[in-house]
Amino acid sequence: MTVLPAHFDDICAILDAYYPNPQVPLDFSNAFTMLVAVVLSAQCTDKRVNEITPKLWEHGQTPQAIIDLGESSLSEIIRPCGLHHRKSQAILALAQTLVCDYHGQVPRERAQLEALPGVGRKTANVILSHVFNEPAFPVDTHILRLSKRWQWSAHTTPLGVERDLCALFPPEQWTKRHLQLILFGRNYCKANAHDPKQCPACRCL
Repeated sequence: MTVLPAHFDDICAILDAYYPNPQVPLDFSNAFTMLVAVVLSAQCTDKRVNEITPKLWEHGQTPQAIIDLGESSLSEIIRPCGLHHRKSQAILALAQTLVCDYHGQVPRERAQLEALPGVGRKTANVILSHVFNEPAFPVDTHILRLSKRWQWSAHTTPLGVERDLCALFPPEQWTKRHLQLILFGRNYCKANAHDPKQCPACRCL
């Protein structure tokens, strides 16, 4: 039986109060557009990604459409997201693999997702959770930070924290809690200039 951390229920109640129905911050229409959005979100805000992707999808929302667009045009469209040369190469490699190996479809199996170019465990978890509605708990820097501050995990790696959080919450809550933690970390329990006395959750500790 998992022993709950101190004030665990109190903090969960705060998360529910602040974000009762958290929504996915990235706009997407299918598994491929979500994959591309996640690639673009590296070192870029979700707001900026959501401003750029509609211009990209005017050319099509499939891997083949991105291949037909070409690296030069793709790179220019996504320039405002930063690292546009590297990201355009990654997106093209992803699109080419999907067309060649999966008939243009994003696979539903974790192993196949993680084998795609530029797709690690966190991105695979995002696709499984938000696109295919499979239980998964993506862990990003916000969740790493909050898990340490609240003593929800003693691990420092995303995989270690993921396993601890999956033990704390039932699978049917993983998607909701993942989103709540990200949003709360961005807006209230920030990395810099954090005052525990002003944080709605940390002042409970």
